[in-house]
Amino acid sequence: MLISKSIPIQKLKRKWLLISFLIFLSACNQDEQQINMKKDLDYPNTKKIEFSDTYFDKEIKDPYRWLEDDLSAETESWVIEQNKITFGYLDRISFKRKIERKIEDLWDYEKYSSPFKEGDYIYFYKNDGLQNQSVLYRRKADEETEVFLDPNKFSKDGSDSLSGISFSTDGSLAAYSVSEDGSDWRKIYVIDTKTKEQIEKPILDVKFSGISWKGNEGFFYSSYPKPKGSELSAKTDSHRLYFHKTKSNQKDDQVFFGEKIQEKRRYVGGYVTEDDRYLIIQGANSTSGNDLYLIDLNSQEKELVQILSDMNSDTYLLNNNETTLYLSTNRDAPNQKIVKVDANNPTVGNWIDLIPETENVLSPSTGSNYIFAEYMVDANSKIYQYDLEGRLIREIKLPGIGSAGAISGKKEDKELYYTFTNYITPPSIYKINPENGETEIYKLSQSKFNPKKYVSNQYFFKSKDGTEIPITITHKKGIKLDGNNPTILYGYGGFNISLTPQYSITSSAWLEMGGVYAVANLRGGGEYGKEWHLAGTKQNKQNVFDDFIYAAEYLKNNGYTSKEKLAIMGRSNGGLLVGAVMTQKPDIAQVALPGVGVLDMLRYHKFTAGAGWAYDYGTSDESKEMFEYLLGYSPLHNINEGVNYPATLVTTGDHDDRVVPAHSFKFAAELQSKHRGSNPVLIRIEVDAGHGAGTPTSKLIEQFADIYAFTLFNMGY
Repeated sequence: MLISKSIPIQKLKRKWLLISFLIFLSACNQDEQQINMKKDLDYPNTKKIEFSDTYFDKEIKDPYRWLEDDLSAETESWVIEQNKITFGYLDRISFKRKIERKIEDLWDYEKYSSPFKEGDYIYFYKNDGLQNQSVLYRRKADEETEVFLDPNKFSKDGSDSLSGISFSTDGSLAAYSVSEDGSDWRKIYVIDTKTKEQIEKPILDVKFSGISWKGNEGFFYSSYPKPKGSELSAKTDSHRLYFHKTKSNQKDDQVFFGEKIQEKRRYVGGYVTEDDRYLIIQGANSTSGNDLYLIDLNSQEKELVQILSDMNSDTYLLNNNETTLYLSTNRDAPNQKIVKVDANNPTVGNWIDLIPETENVLSPSTGSNYIFAEYMVDANSKIYQYDLEGRLIREIKLPGIGSAGAISGKKEDKELYYTFTNYITPPSIYKINPENGETEIYKLSQSKFNPKKYVSNQYFFKSKDGTEIPITITHKKGIKLDGNNPTILYGYGGFNISLTPQYSITSSAWLEMGGVYAVANLRGGGEYGKEWHLAGTKQNKQNVFDDFIYAAEYLKNNGYTSKEKLAIMGRSNGGLLVGAVMTQKPDIAQVALPGVGVLDMLRYHKFTAGAGWAYDYGTSDESKEMFEYLLGYSPLHNINEGVNYPATLVTTGDHDDRVVPAHSFKFAAELQSKHRGSNPVLIRIEVDAGHGAGTPTSKLIEQFADIYAFTLFNMGY
């Protein structure tokens, strides 16, 4: 951005103020620029075909079904044409490059992860500032630090990323997974940690998988049989757990779970306990609820023992102490509790409560033979330390109100680490002595962002049915509550996922430009436990949209912003949120920003692992009532002819194999066809990018510069 230092701010008209610092719009008069760009905007002519589906005797037309074929040259041509229009529009916004430089400047500082010990080495991640991917370093005792693994060398453009790494018990071997172009499909490479050389051919076609070693013998991983047709969109619903023996051929990998009909699950994960004694297997058919098994790896029989036979709870192993298993569960405890049980007879009837449920949601971790119980109190962290008998040792004093990363480590670790952050506090790393609770700063953030200039406060408002909803509003100190502040309202509201206070470089750029950033903790999330989650699922899903609508009204009624200065934003399930709200209430905001959204609610379950989302959404096939409910809010099916919708920038990635880009393609085509008014409706399709994880720094900076430029330009700046 071009910053004026010579003209006093009070002498400039508000329309020339690009939020908190001054910008000269260099190309032309802003009003004339807006008029010319709207007049010149000519959407591609997206063809319509005669195609329909029948649901419970009701015909639903789907004229853009052809856009679901990600392998077709026609779809590829449509993507090119849409991007040509979108980037042509964005590149004409005179201050876009200056926003990009602002984000880039804030991004350019060293960032570290907490250290962790494997074998004789201490490992940690570090990003020098603008590196596309963080680099994994290591050091031994008093020796110099060295690069262990540099993901920036995986591909020329940084689009391939390190998605996970696991070390053998003695640390002499490592297996790491790589995502190419943001895909959920991975390759696993095995290397000798001493030489850093690859010791065998990579394991291919791995998806939704951890990596868990048994000694140095080999490791467990999960995947699906290779889908027929498109890897991007083909349905995957039979997950399997494999064991790969070191230096063997992948075709010889043993299936440990998921091959038999009675073991068929959409999601399967396997984890070996720290002492290499037990293999714990989780199976699930949706994003909520799982069954649980163990195999004693020391036994000859390797018998599969059932811990939990139904999928009515979320239950997982925290740790074990010889034959005693410590489990975290929300079975008969919506806010989660910790139980213990003997591995020789681990069924539910033998569970003993160790740390009971409280009024706050529990997210526990372990390290140094202690349990660290992190509770969410109105979405903020409180942490208590317990011994393995469930006795409270102490409360861990945190640096302030915000989010603490899990305090975790191995049993023999003498020092543990956690990060602390909130919306205006860049994450710093703290070291804790678990024996006496003493905490000290390990790595203080070197961010250029100055928290002292900003405030971040939590408030509560009543939703449509009277439910109290939390909202955190962050902005520069001293702003006027006159309704004229550019504001982004962000939400998610689904899958038991909690939006806790987290620092974001891109959000800090918005704040530095004088914007207001608001995050609403909607129902459907996990902030207040299972009941809060269920209140935003299936035929309660409208609660989520109502919460978001009322959050927008709260911001307007309290003078933070107005319809003309408000943007609504969300990604994935949050993209569904934005799509549903903007079609239900087109006058809610000036700008709508649905990212990688689930936008076709009648067909979402037909692609990749989408059927696993049915716990939250239900499906159009299961009943007439569920079909009608989904049809009632499905963003794609509720775009009406002749309506003036907000200025809309749909964003997606052409390699998104989680929420396939066809959702965004069809939504954008329908919106361009039916929208009437001067607001632009565009789709920005990132090439060689997936759902978001592992996206290179350079692409993130470009993407948010485009989003903010689009937002501000359409607010009249």
